[in-house]
Amino acid sequence: MIEFEIILASIISMSAPLVLAVVGETISERVGIVNLSLEGTLLITAMVGFAVASVTGIVLLGFIAASLLGGLVAFLICFANITLHINQIAVGFTLTILLGKLSSYLGQPFVRIPGPYTPHIDVPFADTIPIIGKVILDQNIIVWISILSIFISWWFIYKTKSGLILKATGENPYSAAARGINVRFVKYIYGVLGGSFIGLAGASFSLHSHYGWSNNHTLNYGWICLAIVIFGGWNPIRGALGAYAFGALQIIALKLQGVTFGLSQVLPLIPFPLMILSLVLIQYSNEKKLLPDRVRRIIFGNMPEYLGITYKRG
Repeated sequence: MIEFEIILASIISMSAPLVLAVVGETISERVGIVNLSLEGTLLITAMVGFAVASVTGIVLLGFIAASLLGGLVAFLICFANITLHINQIAVGFTLTILLGKLSSYLGQPFVRIPGPYTPHIDVPFADTIPIIGKVILDQNIIVWISILSIFISWWFIYKTKSGLILKATGENPYSAAARGINVRFVKYIYGVLGGSFIGLAGASFSLHSHYGWSNNHTLNYGWICLAIVIFGGWNPIRGALGAYAFGALQIIALKLQGVTFGLSQVLPLIPFPLMILSLVLIQYSNEKKLLPDRVRRIIFGNMPEYLGITYKRG
């Protein structure tokens, strides 16, 4: 039982950056903005978060700087797409390459040096609560934030008026505008908010799950997060479950190193074919009308109709 709790706690801890990134990308895509700069944003914010925390000695400042930078990158995508009407996919992909190279160049002084990390929080009564005490309470604050973000974002998107406006903007911005919604403002707000979560996720890599900084520090997890958002049907809870499943694969792969030849390398690759399969099934189901809409949405989720499409105000 104790071994199970340790493994589960490791999965929850290792998956925290993924969960934050998935929540951020889900918010962004729900409003119709595909933040394809996710991988580059994770890299640059991981580097900046670690650099700021190392120079100042204050971990909190590292997280704040990374979150602000993530929001700034998302703002650039929003500005290019919403104001200048430039294809958001092209802008995001270009930023991914640029930010990846920039993080390697600017981060050279911080490569493989000792630095600060997110401190563990001792909860006095944690040991007295079965499972929850070890798995959830016996963690640091960034893990707690990642868990809270799942349920708060779900509640906000599905249970509040502002969440209804967010979804309406992503589904059909022209209908939303006809109802008096300021579509451009809504896209900016939630696009930048999603980017801030991604920035927080980047700092979580270098200050929590993978201490320090090195080139390609985030291990291409940005692309995996994009896959998880699709596989999770643009739902924060389902997406988070996907992130935890990937974290579990990582832990299993570590356990199998040196035991089963090749399997430890194969397991982390599973999300990519699953993403492709999900997209194929979603498209095929939509075209052939194989399933009733209600059933299709339960299985595949509800992709925002205007996801990735430039909104041009009349």
